[in-house]
Amino acid sequence: MHEYLEINPEVKKALAEGKPVVALESTIISHGMPYPKNINTALDVENIVRKHGAVPATIAIFNGKCHVGLSKDQLEYFASTKDVWKVSLRDMPYVISKKLYGATTVAATMRIASMAGIKIFVTGGIGGVHRNANETMDISADLTEMEQTSVAVVSAGIKSILDIGLTLEYLETKGIPVITIGQNEFPSFYSRKSGFSSPLRSDDIIEIANMLHAKWRMGLNGAVLIANPVPAGHEIIAEEMEVHIQKALNAAKERKITGKEVTPFLLQFISEHTKGESLEANIALIKNNAKVGAELAVAYSKS
Repeated sequence: MHEYLEINPEVKKALAEGKPVVALESTIISHGMPYPKNINTALDVENIVRKHGAVPATIAIFNGKCHVGLSKDQLEYFASTKDVWKVSLRDMPYVISKKLYGATTVAATMRIASMAGIKIFVTGGIGGVHRNANETMDISADLTEMEQTSVAVVSAGIKSILDIGLTLEYLETKGIPVITIGQNEFPSFYSRKSGFSSPLRSDDIIEIANMLHAKWRMGLNGAVLIANPVPAGHEIIAEEMEVHIQKALNAAKERKITGKEVTPFLLQFISEHTKGESLEANIALIKNNAKVGAELAVAYSKS
């Protein structure tokens, strides 16, 4: 085992026996939701993964190790503590060497999951090309990590605060397959629609599992992005959400919010200005993704 990797005994046993395991990020716990919504959601998500036949492995960094699989007390700590680092790839060596507590983003979680041998990862929405990236050069490390790390990413699409069209173009350039479940239009996190067609579509989890095997057995390294639209009863109409996004972007600009603080600020601003509606949509979509991710992990382990 890698010297900086600490795998929970339940997860280690499942991996050794070839059982389905689903990786889960911790940034959504520490930086994506307020307490106690975050801890309740984290526990619910792990239970959903178990209910659908897989072992959950929430990933975080502390005590100089990348931990794969957290206890309830550890989840509680990340949910309730204020000074937890938001860790992407750039930050990992610093946080590990200083033995700090770090909640992992999509990019960092993917890398650690791959180190542990986990092939299926569930998140809410991925990062991407930020709006006005031609001026800021703000492109999420999630995308560069997806280019090289062979882990399937189940999400509700690309976060709608980003430039979805440019992000899809970037993914195409890097050869990352993008497949949407059950519809032809690519979803936009809070909404089932984005105005962009999905490059690929599938209505069958087994078909997607077979696609993963085909990609990686051919030596085509890198991720597959599996877009799972937010449940219809919980979505916020894209046009309505865009109004709130523009207000959030203007507020971030006025307050000179930059770097890795941008996304948490925008999500919090939108949650407050939608009177919690966006938070409830976020919770609904991550639970829905957990179900699909577990089903995919089971299918992948059998194919």
